[in-house]
Amino acid sequence: MDFSLSAEQRRLQREIAAFARGELNADAAERDRAQLFPRELWLRCGELRLQGLMIPEIYGGGGLDAVSSTLALEALGHGCEDGGLSFSICAHLLACVVPIWKHGTEEQKRRYLPGMTKGSLIAANAMSEPASGSDAFALTTRAESRESGYVLNGTKTFCSNGPVADVIVTYAATDPAKAYHGGITAFIVPRDTDGLRTGRPFHKLGLRSSQMSEVVFENAWVPADAVLGGVGGGSSVFAQSMDWERACLGAVHIGTMQRLLDLVVTRARTRRPSGEPVGKQQGVSHPVADMKVRLEAARLLVYRAASRLDTARDISMDAAIAKLFVSEALVATAQDAVRVFGADAAIEGHAAERALRDAIASTLYSGTSEIQRNIIARWLGL
Repeated sequence: MDFSLSAEQRRLQREIAAFARGELNADAAERDRAQLFPRELWLRCGELRLQGLMIPEIYGGGGLDAVSSTLALEALGHGCEDGGLSFSICAHLLACVVPIWKHGTEEQKRRYLPGMTKGSLIAANAMSEPASGSDAFALTTRAESRESGYVLNGTKTFCSNGPVADVIVTYAATDPAKAYHGGITAFIVPRDTDGLRTGRPFHKLGLRSSQMSEVVFENAWVPADAVLGGVGGGSSVFAQSMDWERACLGAVHIGTMQRLLDLVVTRARTRRPSGEPVGKQQGVSHPVADMKVRLEAARLLVYRAASRLDTARDISMDAAIAKLFVSEALVATAQDAVRVFGADAAIEGHAAERALRDAIASTLYSGTSEIQRNIIARWLGL
């Protein structure tokens, strides 16, 4: 499969990477340490429509195809040293904006997408629950039909962007007996809805500038037009959003892997404790070679998955394969970067140290590595 890039795609990547390096990296280590969400930088990203890359221009988005959107996210990961900001953009775009684009009514699209694509509205996804673990559809949150709308009750957890969100895309059981098969409904819930509150931001190992919290619904009434994708259609909405997230979020990881490779190659060429570059030693050069192999394999898997998002029946397996490989490759690459930099990378705030902390979570969010293996096994008939 040929993934040669067009001149326009290469220009897009150069522009986004240059923007990220020039605009998003100042004080990145300090933001990480203080766990601060950079709202002003979020809005700057919105000027480039990074929060709406593949959304049609009629709704304020960039109008890019899936592969070009993936290339743009790769450039963001390459240029931006703030992994939390990149992750927040992807959580907003892939788990919230894409579902409204794909499943929303025309009125919902026109109400929400223009603000979401330019960054004036921040969205959070509320699916996971404290007791559900990796069984995302084992929901205790309920939505009861009442007064031409629904009353929501329940607690969601691990909601990326929760503390700063203006809109919550949430999932609740409308018919618990049907469970996955027609029993789950998605809702678009504004932040100012009575009965909705968010918890205090969690203190996390990595991705610290991406704030995360609980979202609690206590007799929160929403009108019937808050339903996204039809009553009972929540499972399909969520499943498709996960396909997009698993296929495209890995592009940011590829960019990060490329940035780490660039850093360690420079280090291996220029550090000369014994008179010759440390890169001449196999103990250094071989891990660097492994980083390159993982990068190129990951890039092909992500491009392939993205190219099939709108056409392939088995995209869920493609997305799971890409997500599994890329997330684990990112962790291994970050570990190798720490080894090459040695003691310097043990100091808080070092680029490799932050990258390793950020990388750990990639094997957990959007479904753990074990869940991805389960998905792949099921597609193989096991």
